[in-house]
Amino acid sequence: MLNQHSLEEIAEINRLVSDIKKEYEEGIKPILIKNSPILFKNPHTVPKLKKIQINRCLGLAAQNTNILKKSIEEFEKISGQKPIVTKSKKAIAGFKIRENMELGLTVTLRGKRMYTFLTKLIFFTFAQIRDFRGLSLRSFDKAGNYTLGLKEQLIFPEIDYDDIDQTQGFTINIILEDSSPRNRSKTMDKILNGMILFKFLRFPLNDCGYYEKYSSFSEINQVWDRKKSLKRKRWSQE
Repeated sequence: MLNQHSLEEIAEINRLVSDIKKEYEEGIKPILIKNSPILFKNPHTVPKLKKIQINRCLGLAAQNTNILKKSIEEFEKISGQKPIVTKSKKAIAGFKIRENMELGLTVTLRGKRMYTFLTKLIFFTFAQIRDFRGLSLRSFDKAGNYTLGLKEQLIFPEIDYDDIDQTQGFTINIILEDSSPRNRSKTMDKILNGMILFKFLRFPLNDCGYYEKYSSFSEINQVWDRKKSLKRKRWSQE
């Protein structure tokens, strides 16, 4: 028999699936303000999704009209929005790239389409990935935004297996609105905001427990600084 905690968890997931934006406004945001009044004195500082960018690099294959057209159709099915064809800004002879040459696709989702895509990504798409072990916290950047890469388009339910000639991946950038006050504008604070929001949105983060052994965020910052210095030393030696 399910316990009370399990029933509450199922109810929360059902609310997210039915309307993730409404659940954020009426459920997640008030809870964050109530449970963390020191962190979120001002409601505008609560972490919030700003936009989602989906990118695919085709390279020289973009010169093939059929491949480019096929990728555009896939983007329209997956995101519900027509993508923009990205072009080179300058010529690079070594890579056989000319100026203003078509190289890839990008689409930016906001508002209702962003939340619709996010719901599909969290609750349906990740479940289709073979041997999926969760998302890494190390994919947060300094601004608190999150970037992940998907190897193939077949994990999306809109894509028909019989219509695919070759599997192609893309990157997804989840960008948060930066409303942090000046006293909380450090990299660790921005990443913390992203982690908090992702936890409430049920993102399958796999290494949250990695940081439980540290007693404070200052210790985590020191570990990150040491890793940065080691990387710099390695790069200088190469």
